[in-house]
Amino acid sequence: MVDANGLQPVAPLDIQIAGENALIIYFGDKTSPDISDRVQQAVAVLQDQMGEHIIDLVPSYASLLVIYNLYLTDHLAVQHRIKTLLTHLTSSSILEDASTLESKVVALPAWYSEESGPDLAALAEGAGLSIDEVIQLHSAMEYRVYAIGFAPGFAYLGEVDARIAAPRLSTPRQKVPRGAIAIADRQTAVYPAVSPGGWNLIGLCPTRMFNPDADPTMPVQVGDRVRFEPISRDAFLELGGEIPEGIL
Repeated sequence: MVDANGLQPVAPLDIQIAGENALIIYFGDKTSPDISDRVQQAVAVLQDQMGEHIIDLVPSYASLLVIYNLYLTDHLAVQHRIKTLLTHLTSSSILEDASTLESKVVALPAWYSEESGPDLAALAEGAGLSIDEVIQLHSAMEYRVYAIGFAPGFAYLGEVDARIAAPRLSTPRQKVPRGAIAIADRQTAVYPAVSPGGWNLIGLCPTRMFNPDADPTMPVQVGDRVRFEPISRDAFLELGGEIPEGIL
């Protein structure tokens, strides 16, 4: 069904209770740039229109967690306000507003090598490619930040070229170094801190993905785009990168 202008309205919102002072809005059941744009637009609208009633907004692939102030409002009032603010949007308004959403392109330096990426050779062999081809394919793409989670600063980036998509490791590592550049399925990411992990490691990035003493604390946010720029080992060290000992 289309409206008088020949435009198809967006799908109805699915709003669910997610805690005593939280609701989660589902915008779809798949990952796509269009749905990500809708999530971003909803963040902008709710921040602008609901002001002090909102404690936090946590965007993800196709959903938005709304945490609100129980002293100022309640479930029913927030749900009604969300529906009033968001359900009138049409596909055209989303496209028009998407160009005004705050986002940026962030270049992350990447030292790709078998020394810095212990799974690089195996991933290349499994894909029937050379190591240089894997590096070229990974660094040629511009990735959207779909979500930030798992750990502060862990940005889920998509999508990698299908030729270098790789499943998670059957046995996760107990320690993955900070700055490790990794691939899992069609996603890629940079580990912001030393942690367990089962993604395929292909390099190291010297950029701190989370720094509580910095402003902002993270170099990327949901909706931003990321590209990786290959650098040498020496450049990695000059940019403040640290080569982990006994981890790789």
